[in-house]
Amino acid sequence: MRMRAAVLEEFGRPLVVQEVDLAEPRAGEALVRLAACGVCHTDLYTASGADPTGYAPCVLGHEGAGVVERVGEGVTLVRPGDHVITLFAPECGRCVHCRSDRTNRCVAIRDRQGLGYLPDGTTRLSRGAEELRHFMGTSSFAEYTVMPEIALAKVSPEAPLEGCAPFACGLSTGIGAALYTAAVQPGATCVVFGCGLVGLGAVIGARLAGAERIVAIDLAEERLAQARHHGATETRVAGDDTVDWIREETGGFGADYTFEATGNVDVMRQAVEAAREAWGLATMCGVAGKGETLDIVPRLLITGRRVTGSSFGGVKGRSQVPQLVDRWLAGEIDAMSLISHRIALDDVNRGFELMERQDGIRSVIAFE
Repeated sequence: MRMRAAVLEEFGRPLVVQEVDLAEPRAGEALVRLAACGVCHTDLYTASGADPTGYAPCVLGHEGAGVVERVGEGVTLVRPGDHVITLFAPECGRCVHCRSDRTNRCVAIRDRQGLGYLPDGTTRLSRGAEELRHFMGTSSFAEYTVMPEIALAKVSPEAPLEGCAPFACGLSTGIGAALYTAAVQPGATCVVFGCGLVGLGAVIGARLAGAERIVAIDLAEERLAQARHHGATETRVAGDDTVDWIREETGGFGADYTFEATGNVDVMRQAVEAAREAWGLATMCGVAGKGETLDIVPRLLITGRRVTGSSFGGVKGRSQVPQLVDRWLAGEIDAMSLISHRIALDDVNRGFELMERQDGIRSVIAFE
């Protein structure tokens, strides 16, 4: 079939919206008609050329939501008419990692997905005789996508698909970092560095976990206001004295849990230093630039602080993303307030520009 998609032709250049070909789904795959797709920092990171694992040409986009139209042979997890969220982090349910409650890092299709191919080592995207690779196994900056059934989360048809899109990456990453990776305990003190979508998700997750104090740190007053709306009990404009202030506010010890959601290694170091002596846990959610490293004074660890990373918030996609959407429908999460701009596919590069200006929280491409 012919469809319109945003193609990354060359690193560091604007995406080109054009007509491309999409083949029918094969065994274990489903064709999804996209209704909405968020413009995520990871897409910009790859388009810029900063991602050492990036490739071109490909169709970008991974924060998608839509409706299953057709399925290939042997598909049992979804059927036509199902409302789904696209998952760059699949859940096969059978590999060694899926069988463990310690991780969400499914290994079933990782190697080929990382190279831009579907599980059988081929692509469904093409442009004439030229193949186009799939981005993060999703390629949702397009009117349609073909994906493995294990990379689709079936959600309630009552959930507006526009609001479902952020759950495909940023929102679930933040919420999951607090609920699943860090496993925040009731009554805890949490500090969130950076109040973009992931950071606001961490604020929401800390609130859902029953944290008593949730401190949000950011440079923008508008984002701090968003943090208060979503559950932050205190906010502070970021500065060089942030760590000292947190320690003063916590009796000299630091916060029980800190979350870094900026991708800035200097902020990551602050998150470690602001974690409580003896048991503080600093969770890294942001993606640092190519070649950057995080310097940690060993004594901070010897005295009890711990540091961990969080990939997609530790969320098991097919089983736990629908649960988060249900919590949204139950009124526990205000997903729609996180959508700051609604744009057309032709305006995808404007979505990147808005992100670079830190204008709003999430731009969402609406296909219908």
